[in-house]
Amino acid sequence: MKPVIFGLAGPAITDDERAFFIEAQPAGYILFKRNIVDPVQLRALTDDLRSLHGRDDLLIMIDQEGGRVMRMQPPHWPDFPAGAVFDRLYDVAPSSAIAAARANAHAIAVTLAQAGITVDALPLLDVRQEGASNIMGDRTLGAEPMRVAALGRAMLEGLADGGVVGIVKHIPGHGRALVDSHLELPVVPADVSALETDIAPFRTLRDAPIGMTAHVVYTAWDAERPGSLSPTVIGEIIRQRIGFDGLLMSDDLDMKALKGAIPDLAAGVVAAGCDLALNCFGNMEDMVGIANALPDISDVSRARLDRAMASVNRAVDLPPLAELLATRDALLEPVAA
Repeated sequence: MKPVIFGLAGPAITDDERAFFIEAQPAGYILFKRNIVDPVQLRALTDDLRSLHGRDDLLIMIDQEGGRVMRMQPPHWPDFPAGAVFDRLYDVAPSSAIAAARANAHAIAVTLAQAGITVDALPLLDVRQEGASNIMGDRTLGAEPMRVAALGRAMLEGLADGGVVGIVKHIPGHGRALVDSHLELPVVPADVSALETDIAPFRTLRDAPIGMTAHVVYTAWDAERPGSLSPTVIGEIIRQRIGFDGLLMSDDLDMKALKGAIPDLAAGVVAAGCDLALNCFGNMEDMVGIANALPDISDVSRARLDRAMASVNRAVDLPPLAELLATRDALLEPVAA
């Protein structure tokens, strides 16, 4: 098995992809809008991926946050709110906000489980900072670490209730970035003391099964390398100071924050301490290069992968989606537009 998550080019596995995936044996896959047509097609695709590898607990992930970031959209799937909605409700009724966040995540998990998707890149634990790039903005759960952690935990629990594994992101924190890491490399000059605010929610939820790194330079920790490529940030901050021992994946290697050949970047993030590299575009040339550049997955990383995916419960009884949405909407009524 190679320590990488690959994207696919379209709504079905091509012949070339099929042959390559069987040979490369990636740890998992990530899906985007280009891979999704309707519920029948999507379930057929995820079933095909599982059959390809003979792994019922195969890591098949998606970014289904709600708000601006939703790969599965109406009319086939419900609309889900952005994280800021739960932050607003927390100002009025903290317990209701936590319950609403959990019900919403449970509803997301129902839609994902029905589609055969096992992992969701949710929740964001990035602490919102005044003046930062809007790439986080209303996706975040607030500006106060305890609140972010409380709502994030509720989302992890809601996903788990539906048999889906959550990912805490973007560890050790993307909330101070002044630019969008999809477009350029953010550099955060905050000192070590200030950065304690950023890592606090991740420390609280350090037992999460999966985490995703940030393509951000933190000058107080490593002025030369972004977190995803920094042994210092991964080893000393994420693994030691935060205490996260779950499965750690990089953010997407195709983001413009990173410079260099994609296969070299994949090798770099794994060498720095990421368990898995994330390559989203489904470009065959890049994927072949990555497979050639990466070693086989380490025993430690494979154990983390197995531990994370062991929490997938595909036999869980899924409640009616309408009931979960109704519960969420009733709780959100005080802040409804």
